[in-house]
Amino acid sequence: MEIAEKLLEKNTESQSIASINSASFNYNSEVRFRIAYFEDQIWLKFYVTEVSIRAKEINVNGTVSKDSCVEFFISTNKIWSYYNFEFNCIGVCHVGYNSKDERLLIDPAVLKNIKVKTTFGTQSFEEKIGEYHWELMAIIPRVCLAYDNGSDLMGLNATANFYKCGDEISTPHYVIWNPIGTIIPDYH
Repeated sequence: MEIAEKLLEKNTESQSIASINSASFNYNSEVRFRIAYFEDQIWLKFYVTEVSIRAKEINVNGTVSKDSCVEFFISTNKIWSYYNFEFNCIGVCHVGYNSKDERLLIDPAVLKNIKVKTTFGTQSFEEKIGEYHWELMAIIPRVCLAYDNGSDLMGLNATANFYKCGDEISTPHYVIWNPIGTIIPDYH
């Protein structure tokens, strides 16, 4: 994990997640990310500074979006379908596959293959008020794109977006890398 993290930081530029999609939720935490792939893995690192933080969800595929949460959405094809990878600040993930017709959760046994390191450890906690900085590094193996045809990451033509949210913290927010054109925050 440490080698991947160092390579990612040395060889990629960080990108800012800073678009606010709704005037009703105008708080903008400071969020940056880096992304790359290596062999059959997606390497992803988030850097977050925010004025309150929470990590109550401890169950894989639970409602991590209610906590201090970062998200990565990726569509690997030209049709309307995508994966959403959501992580709270203690590294608990929620991963789904979404198409026009259905939303399916990825099997937790498959998700055990994701390696996550976060600066807040793994213990849940109630909301804390104050300025907090945290980082999350995730190594997502190709197997987590469970509904794809198994093509390699090299040469994959995909679209992606990145988010920061906190649905149930005292400063709820929905910040986006690329705006999605919805009035009410709804990443799906």
